[in-house]
Amino acid sequence: MINVALVGFGLSGRYLQAPFFEANPNFRLKTVVTNSQNPQAIFQSVQVAGSIDEVLADDEIELVSICSPSSTHYELAMKSLQANKHILVEKPFTSTAAEAEEIIELARKQNKIVCVFQNRRFDGDFRTVRKVVESGILGELISYEAHYDRYKPVLNPKRWKEVVSPANGILYDLGAHIIDQTITLFGKPQSVWGETYVQREGSEIDDAFDIRLDYGKLKVTLKSSLLVREEGPRYVLHGTKGSFIKYGLDVQEDNLKAGLLPGMEGFGVESKQNSGLLNAEINGVSFRGQVDTEAGNWGLLFQNLYEAIAEGKELLIKPEEILEQIKIIEAVKQA
Repeated sequence: MINVALVGFGLSGRYLQAPFFEANPNFRLKTVVTNSQNPQAIFQSVQVAGSIDEVLADDEIELVSICSPSSTHYELAMKSLQANKHILVEKPFTSTAAEAEEIIELARKQNKIVCVFQNRRFDGDFRTVRKVVESGILGELISYEAHYDRYKPVLNPKRWKEVVSPANGILYDLGAHIIDQTITLFGKPQSVWGETYVQREGSEIDDAFDIRLDYGKLKVTLKSSLLVREEGPRYVLHGTKGSFIKYGLDVQEDNLKAGLLPGMEGFGVESKQNSGLLNAEINGVSFRGQVDTEAGNWGLLFQNLYEAIAEGKELLIKPEEILEQIKIIEAVKQA
């Protein structure tokens, strides 16, 4: 069993990570680092620490999960590795590729695992998209479009999320997810073009982006905005033999906030009304109909992390892929 320390107890620590550590018998959530929350009201057996230094001095802690503000990720990751701990880092991993390379190199020297919390690789909608792409049913893919839109015209009450600082803004926040998904499917693009925008009144940071990635015949469009009130398709794929369109966002976050936990009946299962639409030719016969959404399962990330640490298995979320993601973000920011 791997003893875990969680640094931060906001949305990610409280809802997106702690329940999965608790649900997986291979982990023991031993300590939570927080000065403003009471994690013991929810997870009675955990200890509370006021600083990461307490965690790094604890020889029983093997894995440090960093869920603190984005600007702290580099420093806390380096400190944790220097203290001989494995690390799981909330996205965005770092603000620059140079920082990412430093962390990856130190992890290699220390013979420690570094994993990034790209949980949305394991969303139900993306798992479905990936299944459709890998099936070849669309033929040669020529167009892939992904949106990650929200309607949040009012500035975030968490002030640290709205100030100009490294790794802040929607490109590092939501963009990190759909860029990561694209790299997972198609690898490194041949070229990158993109723009970021400021759309909300009073905003100091980018809150919308438009990215184009060139994979030769395949063209990828990635878009996001915080001023989209009417939901459009989340994924639109066109190939030489068919098209696939998917609406709706994975339900795991909403499940967790509502008190439905991993392993409970219905967890991660999406409504049938958001099933994807496939229009293709199957065995010479035209087909137009629904494709049921795969169940979302962020638990796969945690199980793979355990197996990488305890059994030496290959990480699903490879540091090199995250480095490429940061390089794409940098290219868009510098355009």
